Amino acid sequence: MADWQFQKGLHETGNGIYSYLQPDGSWGWSNAGLVVDGDQSLLVDTLFDAPLTREMLSTMRDATGIPAEKIGTVVNTHANGDHTHGNGLCTHAEIIASEAGAREMETFGPERLQQIMQAAPHLGETGEYFLEIFRPFDFSDVAEKLPTKTFNGAMTLTVGDKQVDLVEVGPAHTQGDVLVFVPGDSTVFTGDILFIDGTPIMWAGPVSNWLKACDLIIDREPEIIVPGHGPITDVTGVKRVQEYLAYIDAEARKRYDAGMEAKEAAFDISISDFESWTDAERIAVNVSTLYREYSGSTDAPNTLEIFTLMAEIKRSQRG
Repeated sequence: MADWQFQKGLHETGNGIYSYLQPDGSWGWSNAGLVVDGDQSLLVDTLFDAPLTREMLSTMRDATGIPAEKIGTVVNTHANGDHTHGNGLCTHAEIIASEAGAREMETFGPERLQQIMQAAPHLGETGEYFLEIFRPFDFSDVAEKLPTKTFNGAMTLTVGDKQVDLVEVGPAHTQGDVLVFVPGDSTVFTGDILFIDGTPIMWAGPVSNWLKACDLIIDREPEIIVPGHGPITDVTGVKRVQEYLAYIDAEARKRYDAGMEAKEAAFDISISDFESWTDAERIAVNVSTLYREYSGSTDAPNTLEIFTLMAEIKRSQRG
């Protein structure tokens, strides 16, 4: 694999295949992709707010000559706002997502994030953590547009003469995760099935689905793997994410079987083998999700409680 530099902006990785990267890949700093052939185009994901998405679309227009209003299709890899909140800027595009992803988008709009940010100054250390990770984004200026077309399982699209395969692999990171393969160019856009050099966050699970999704990527042997967050990678990066997920699953299971509470387990599990990754405190989410899976619980997670625990873990890591 070429040594792609993790620098902000548009990178052409093949003939008409582009990746838009946002260092450092932490909370909200997601990647996107563009597939172009002739006068047809497909955008993989938008960004966390309208200003960021406008900047990205302007950069893409300068590189390809394709303005936002001429982009034919947007594929959302999942429901999280850092991959969807600019959809409406592609004014004539069909917005495609998995059916489960579309349902999830309907339940958590940008107004909730704006409300959280407004309340943050009154939430103590938890509020400080919210502000630290989300302050760079403007949730009052988004361009929301829900999917206009959904699918289950798989869908094949064409962009000019390029084949684009959408494969649903969720629930895993979220309820409706989708991988976007461009087989003729040996490329896959993974959404948040991959965080490279950053800690994966498992909002939905089960972990087995996420591990299978990684296997699917590896089995197809793409040369260019564009994660939802972090630098472009190869199958080595995919295997490293698998190692983290399998390790956390095994360690959480031991503690669950021993009767340890999820909060205690999140503090107790050593992550020294992954200490170079950003956002280590996300282990709080991962353990919480795994514990619900082990118990068979279908209850929704207490988001405020989980963010409070992440803030505590972050503070403890800083000493």
